Amino acid sequence: MPRSVLEADFLVIGSGVAGLRAALELCRVGRVIMLTKGHPLQSNSIFAQGGVAVALSEEDDVAIHLMDTVKAGHGLCRRAAVRVLVEEGPDRIQELIKWGAKFDKAGGKFAFTREAAHSRNRILRARGDATGNEMVRALMAQAVRQQRIARLDYHFTVDLVVEGGRCCGAVVLDENSGKQFVIPAKAVVLSTGGAGQVFARTTNPPNATGDGMAMAFRAGAELQDMEFVQFHPTSLYLPSSPPFLLSEAMRGEGGQLRNNKGESFMTRYHPLGVLAPRDIVARAIWAEMAATRARHVYLDVTHLGSDFVKRRFPTIYATCLRHDIDITEEWIPVSPSAHYMMGGVTTDLNGATTLPGLFAAGEVACSGVHGANRLASNSLLEGLVFGRRAGVAAIASAARGSMPSVFESHELLPCDHGDRLEDVEKVRNSLRRIMWGQVGLIRSRESLVRATAQLGRWERMVSRSFSSRADLEVKNMVQVARCVAEAALWRENSVGAHYRSDFPGTRRPGWKTHSRLRLADRTTERVGLRPRGRLVPRRTPKTG
Repeated sequence: MPRSVLEADFLVIGSGVAGLRAALELCRVGRVIMLTKGHPLQSNSIFAQGGVAVALSEEDDVAIHLMDTVKAGHGLCRRAAVRVLVEEGPDRIQELIKWGAKFDKAGGKFAFTREAAHSRNRILRARGDATGNEMVRALMAQAVRQQRIARLDYHFTVDLVVEGGRCCGAVVLDENSGKQFVIPAKAVVLSTGGAGQVFARTTNPPNATGDGMAMAFRAGAELQDMEFVQFHPTSLYLPSSPPFLLSEAMRGEGGQLRNNKGESFMTRYHPLGVLAPRDIVARAIWAEMAATRARHVYLDVTHLGSDFVKRRFPTIYATCLRHDIDITEEWIPVSPSAHYMMGGVTTDLNGATTLPGLFAAGEVACSGVHGANRLASNSLLEGLVFGRRAGVAAIASAARGSMPSVFESHELLPCDHGDRLEDVEKVRNSLRRIMWGQVGLIRSRESLVRATAQLGRWERMVSRSFSSRADLEVKNMVQVARCVAEAALWRENSVGAHYRSDFPGTRRPGWKTHSRLRLADRTTERVGLRPRGRLVPRRTPKTG
């Protein structure tokens, strides 16, 4: 690959909504390289069905949107971050519309709908249940028009490069050639999405392996609130196929949850019934499954009418039909699945992490906007709002410095190839089963101690360098999974998405404190430059 391709002012790692919006901001002042592992249309953003929450309707107001978000977050939201989200959100959506995004309308006006824990109809949707896909399409089309944005697809980011206490580039694996090399940059924006694949059941695509969180952690950046993992209440349950998300909008339009006796049960658990916050609905389903000794419950939309269901949820209808389930005529088997990380790389309101030169936006980041439980459909808006903010802040950061001098007198050289992990798929599958069974929807000290012990053994096994994407993903999954388990073990109370069976409904003194993990003791040598070296972390995380 010519060296000219590898020169840029800014690196954006990830190509979902947050990454694309950051790149569009960064290209105003410099050259941008966007790195994507695998195909660019495999991000979590693409699969977002329900919609994007924004206070644009006549009956709504940003103050009400703020109140709903804070309430859903169970008292652990960072109020200033929520205010940024709801106040800047309308402008970001209007901007996206100018760039060609087409949201569904009815009678010439936007067709707003409602989802759980929202007190107003404020969910914009596109093509019924393909909102994320439409938003990414519009952003990608805008990015293609920018000559200063270059894309490197099928390029896996191995690690961040840190020199002089500042992030100044990344080690990258070309998935096709197997070669590794270093790309320098004045600033780096992480937008790698979440880590749903560390759980056996997840609505996330296969590439959601927590790479950004793991590489930021290894580089010395702080992680926050990693115990807060949102489990979506309704994913398609079929023993022979992976979970498929069934949008919360189905309940917002009147869908009902029924147990295997056909009983509608949600009003027994919360006054809002099926429109209760996600954490409450997910645990109610779990309790109902346990009480009836069933592997799933049912989502019933048959009473909404065949034409309406097909028009409103075309993707869900077609997908279920491929599995021989006609949702207009029969109930859909559903159960909870890991869906979204509220925790992530700690950032301020502008996407700056605790590591100078490194910024983060979207699901990989933790600005505090979601607290202990994300309000439905706030994530796409978060990507737009904080993606732009991260771009603005990265520009300001780069303006205060220059390209690190360490790169000026050295050619970019391939890094040494690493080892191979034995039985990589066995470790991956075992990890996912342990996280689902021991660190899942219902947790306890006993289960978390068992999980952290096993994860610690695996972490020692994956502490060396690897040469393939599969091995590197498992390394990242192990490290992120251990962070989740350790934070969950530390939080001895139940709040939001984090539920401890040994502390049910208990909020002990200090419960509003946030968990924080950082690699406290580490040794860093130069990566990819002569003399060649590698990142050699010695892990002693601190929580509290």
